[in-house]
Parts: sequence; C-alpha cells; structure tokens
Amino acid sequence: MTASDLSQSIASAVGSSDYAALNNIFTFQWLKFGQGEQRTIAAQFIVSSIASPTFYPAAFKHEQIMENVIPIVLKHLPPMVENAADNILRTKIFDFKVNEEADYSCAARVLEGIRMEDTPSSVYYMTPIDRVDVFVKVAECYLEEDLTVEAEGAVKRAGTIIEAFSITMTPNTDGGDNATHEGTVTLLLRYKSTYARVLDSNRKFLAAAMRYHDLSTAYLHTDAIEPEDLLVMLGKAITCAILSPNSAQRQRTLGLVYKDERLGQLDAIPEFQSHSAVLTQMYLNRIVRKRDLEMFESSLADHQKAIMGDGLTIVERGVLEHNMVAVSHLYTSIYFTQLSELLGVVDAEKAEKTALKMIADGTLTGSIDEVDGVLRFHPTGSKEESTVLHWDETITAFCTQLNKVTDAVRSH
Repeated sequence: MTASDLSQSIASAVGSSDYAALNNIFTFQWLKFGQGEQRTIAAQFIVSSIASPTFYPAAFKHEQIMENVIPIVLKHLPPMVENAADNILRTKIFDFKVNEEADYSCAARVLEGIRMEDTPSSVYYMTPIDRVDVFVKVAECYLEEDLTVEAEGAVKRAGTIIEAFSITMTPNTDGGDNATHEGTVTLLLRYKSTYARVLDSNRKFLAAAMRYHDLSTAYLHTDAIEPEDLLVMLGKAITCAILSPNSAQRQRTLGLVYKDERLGQLDAIPEFQSHSAVLTQMYLNRIVRKRDLEMFESSLADHQKAIMGDGLTIVERGVLEHNMVAVSHLYTSIYFTQLSELLGVVDAEKAEKTALKMIADGTLTGSIDEVDGVLRFHPTGSKEESTVLHWDETITAFCTQLNKVTDAVRSH
C-alpha cells in the first residue's frame, strides 16, 4: 500500500466515522512508512477530520480515537498543517475536555501544544491578545486541579506578553472598536484574577491580598465588571491579608481594606460574613480569640487550612503572631501559661516558640525568661537599645537562677 492509498483510506474512514479502521491505520499500517510520509499522513488526517461536518465531536467520545489516534497524529506533524488545522483540533479537544468531561489538566496540556507565531504571514499567527488568552485559559485549568506550579508558569508567560506589548486596561477614548476593547479589558481582568489565585495557592498571601484588592477597585465606577464580583475580590483580599505573616506591610494592607467603604457589604455574603469583624479586631490591634475564628476558618479553601511545620495551621499562626503583638500593647510581661490561656489557640510551648521566632525576625520587641517561663515586652526603640535590654534581661535571669542554686546548696 502506498502513502496515497493510505490517505484515501483515511479520508474514507473519516467520512464514515469508521473509528476502528482509523485506529488500525495509525497503530499498524502507517508504521511501514518513513517519518516524512508519516507526518504528511498525520496532517492529512487532521485536515480531513476538521473539514468533516460530522466527525467531531462524536469522535471525542470514542476511546480508540482519543487514546491512540489523536495523540499519535499530534506527535507526528510537519512544520505546517494547512489552515493551521492542528490548532483548530487542539481547540476543539480543549472545549470538549472542559465542557463535557471537566478534565481540566488534560485540557490545559492539549492547549499548551498550540502553535503560536508573531509573523502575520504565518498560518499560525496569533495576536498578542489571543496568545494571552491561550495562556490564561491554560492557567485557569491548572488551578481547577490545584496544579499551582504549572498554573504559575502559564500566567507568567501571559504576563510577559502583556508587558512586551504594553497591553493596558485604559478606557477606550480613541474611537476604536468598543467590543474589542471590552474583550481586552475582560481578558486582562481574568489574567489579574488568575495571577492573584496563583499567589494565593502558593501561600504568598500578602502579595495575593494586594492583587485581589487592586482587582476589587478596578473599574469600580464602570460597567466593565459586576459590583458583586468586585465585592468577592475584596473579600478574598481580606482573607489573604489575615492569613499573611505579621509585618509592617501586612498592617498597611489591613488598613487599606479596613478603610474600604464597601467593607460592611461583605456581611451579606455567606462566605465573608465574619471577615469584617476579624479584620477590625486585627487592624485595631485587638486580641482575636478562637471563637471569633470559627466562622472565618469554615470559609477557607483547603490550601489555606494547611498545617505548617510547627504544627499550627496557617490561620492559627497568623492569628497567634497578631495576638502576640496585640498582647504587647496591653502587658509589660506575661507568663507563657497565661498567654496560652488568654489566646486559647496553642499551648505554652508553641506560644514560646512563636514568640522566639518573632523576636528573632524583628516583628516583636521583647525577651524570654526561659527559667520562669515569662515573655517580657520592651518599648519600641533603636536596635541598640533592644540589644542592651535583651542582654540586661539575660544577665538578670542568669543571676536569679544562680542565687536560687546557691540558696539551695546552703540549705542542704
């Protein structure tokens, strides 16, 4: 059988939707030909199947076509297929996997293989906006299955194109096509939302909070996006701000969302009913108690509930660090046993470890008396002052312990 004969057999099988014949051709018969002829045959199959009004999407439901034929032909393509038919096929598979099977990771991998060129004369030419759309779709699909590494790679490629072509969300004032402009705005909002979700999924909560809040204020006074969707973004910004580690930047972000005039509206959304209350306590440096967190914790996604290496969940650690700072405004010193009872989140040992870490990284000014189990808070001052205070406390604790030992020896 010649390559021409095989091409005719393929055309006939496509026309009659003879899936078994096509599987036989691409599993056995075409192995008799060289690589160049195989590429030509693969391209002919794709062109003829795309041209058939009945072959797809019915073929997508046939196991031999999806598991054998299509993977084989997509791996053996020439540098160019007529009318970029291979891209059309990938798009059809993507739509089927997403809409019919909800197989998002497979859909993303298929779309990642699409060929994109920036030369207008090429059959694979795609505008910058179309290329961004492809990468955003890929990232969105990976996020559906929590494949954050893959999603991050795709969204960064989209960002590179946006930066290279200076694509912006500025209002349409040049008399251009309104529909095209609105489509660009929607795409860029999707890109920003996806990037925020990637940061959120990677537990980069502070960066995610800032991006979510930026989204929640974008086009606030236009019809580009529904107010309810913007409000959801505000709620997500608060979630991530609360979960982020204690720092000056976190406090500024808490203040930014606290002062948002829409904050009170979140109480009407079940997912965010407790957010304004917890946010207020945190921004005003009040102690957040465990009972205040129950509703907030119930609204968190799985990756936001993860248990960290110290045995604390992300929210427990975030609240504990906040409460440490809040307690420092109320007390000059406190026993770790009392601190544990006051906070009601962790035992004394974990409270001490957290305090030690915060003192070390500079987010809490104080010292620890390990002998008496006391946390002492120091007035905020220069680094030199803090160092002197730390040494003073250490020397005092040592002397106290030495006196206790001496007294015990004398009593015997």
